[in-house]
Amino acid sequence: FVGQITETPRPSSTPLIVADAPVILSPTEPYSNQAAADLQVTVPEVMVGNPAARVRIYLALEGQEPTPIAEVPMGGTIKLIVPVQLMPGRNDFHATIVENGVESEASPIVTFIMDTEPPQFVLTSPQDGETINHQSVTLQGTTQPRTTLLLQNPGTGTSISGQAGSDGTFALEILLTPGPNTVTLSGTDPAGNIGQLSLAVTRGNGQLTSTLTASASRISTSALPVSIQLGVLVLDPDGQPVSGATITFTLTVPGIPPIAKDAVSGSDGRATFTTTLPAGVTEGAGLATVLVATTDFGSTSAQKAITIVP
Repeated sequence: FVGQITETPRPSSTPLIVADAPVILSPTEPYSNQAAADLQVTVPEVMVGNPAARVRIYLALEGQEPTPIAEVPMGGTIKLIVPVQLMPGRNDFHATIVENGVESEASPIVTFIMDTEPPQFVLTSPQDGETINHQSVTLQGTTQPRTTLLLQNPGTGTSISGQAGSDGTFALEILLTPGPNTVTLSGTDPAGNIGQLSLAVTRGNGQLTSTLTASASRISTSALPVSIQLGVLVLDPDGQPVSGATITFTLTVPGIPPIAKDAVSGSDGRATFTTTLPAGVTEGAGLATVLVATTDFGSTSAQKAITIVP
């Protein structure tokens, strides 16, 4: 009994438990175009300076099991910097602490993605060499998600910046100068790789157009009274129907005062006006006219001859 209470106590090793697992700091940006990275590892304070303990680093590539790639001794602080090599693609790292053949629980996985390929651009509009009948053009397409974009037109001295969405889509609008333009789209992906695309477009001088039609261009006085319909088709400078254009029809024929009617073009760019020519109309040259006004494309007009015969 006396021997037991006077015996010098023997130090016992502290078994590693879940709380002893190290932690690897997650990178602010997991994408990198560099072949190396520094893992910032934090170890429990009780392990600092322990000569019997080491930090073991594991690497798992996509589709493969984790493999130990490095072991480093404990340092004098809770933080360690462990340099590692990155392989192309996804690199998943985790760490453990090994002491006297006993390994701790693994740290949470930290991912680095090595990417050395420049971002590619796939444009949906416009086409290279296309003529644009507007003062600006919008480039739409897809690229690597979160790519930082810069669109420049040296001809106008303008530049527009933006970023591709999480799905890689983008849309950037830039001013054009009359005639040929060469616009340049450049992008820096999250890894720091730079891609570039040049596109030639021409700002055309196309204008708003309107086409006037009449149900009859020659009308006999013997057929009076008779119904006549005027119709107009309004197209923008790119040949697309204009909806909501303000339209004024005017029909002038001998023998009666001018007949006028206001209308608005529909989604198909069309509007019509129907009226009746009474028995008082006399022989001679008449004229149907249409005036068209739009908010975006200015105004235009069209005419059609209407002849009154015996």
